[in-house]
Amino acid sequence: MSKYRNSLPQLSDKLFLTDGGMETTLIFHDGIDLPYFAAFDQLRSEDGINRIRDYYRRYAAIATSNNVGFVLESVTWRANSDWGNLMGYSDTALDVINQQSIKLLDELRTELETENSPMVISGCIGPRGDGYDPDDFMTAEQAQHYHTAQIKSFAGSAADMVSAMTMTYVEEAIGIVRAACVENIPVVISFTVETDGRLPSGQDLKEAIEQVDTETLSAPAYYMINCAHPEHFENTLAGDEAWLKRIQGIRANASNKSHAELDECDTLDDGNPVELGHAYKAFTRKLNQLNVFGGCCGTDHRHVAAICHAVTAA
Repeated sequence: MSKYRNSLPQLSDKLFLTDGGMETTLIFHDGIDLPYFAAFDQLRSEDGINRIRDYYRRYAAIATSNNVGFVLESVTWRANSDWGNLMGYSDTALDVINQQSIKLLDELRTELETENSPMVISGCIGPRGDGYDPDDFMTAEQAQHYHTAQIKSFAGSAADMVSAMTMTYVEEAIGIVRAACVENIPVVISFTVETDGRLPSGQDLKEAIEQVDTETLSAPAYYMINCAHPEHFENTLAGDEAWLKRIQGIRANASNKSHAELDECDTLDDGNPVELGHAYKAFTRKLNQLNVFGGCCGTDHRHVAAICHAVTAA
C-alpha cells in the first residue's frame, strides 16, 4: 500500500532532496554498461540490485542527517515499451520490472525513513523518444494511451506518485497527466530546456506549463525542471507571474554544456558542486515555493550535499 498518495508531504513547505544523475553515476563512476541509458536493467541481477540500494542509501543519509525529506525516484526512466522492447523485454516483463523497482524503494523506505525525513516513493516515467531531441511527436491522446501501461504498474504498487522526467514537448506531458488522473495517482511533470530556456520542441516554458494546466484543469501536483544547467533557465524564472509558482522542484545538470554537446561527450563533465549549490540558493530567493532539490546528468552525492547545504542555509 502507498503511504503518501493521498497527502504528498512535499506539498508543504518542508525541504525535500532527490538523488542525482543515476545513469551518469553508474556509467562513469561505477563503470557499468547501461544499454540505451536504461538503469532499470540493473534489476536483473543481485549485484545490480545491491548497487542500486547503496546508491539510494548514500543520498538518503544526506537527507536524514539534515532532517529534510527525500523523494525516492525509481530506476524506470527507460522502462516503457519502445525502449524495453529494444532490450528484449516484453510488456509483461516491463510490468514486473516497474513493480519490482517500487518494491525495492518500499523496502528502502522502511529501512531509512525517520520522523524528520519522510520519504516519498515516485514511479519515474521518461519520454517515449529521445530525452534530448524529440523526433516523433505524439498527440495527447496517443501519449495517454502509450504511457498508461507504465502508470498502471505504478498505481498498483506502493508508489505515492509518478514523475514524468525530461519531458521535451507538451502533448506528451498532457497525455501522461491524463493517464495518471484516470489511475488516480498524483503526477509531477518535469520539463527539460535547451540553452535558450525553451523546451526542445521550441515552446516557451511558460506556455508549456500554462497549456498543461489549461488542458488538464491544473491536475499536476507541481512542475519541475531537470536535465539542464541553471544558466540555461535562470532568466526564464525571473519575475512573479502565476505560472512560476507552479514550479516546485529543480534537478539540474552539473555541466553547462548543451544537450547536443553532452550527447557527444565520452568523459564526464561534473562541473563544480559548490557553484551548483550557490545557483540553487539564488533560485530559492526568486521562488520561495521551491522545496524539491536534486541533480541530473553529471551530478552525484557531492552535488546534492552541496545543494542541501546551500538551500538549508538560505
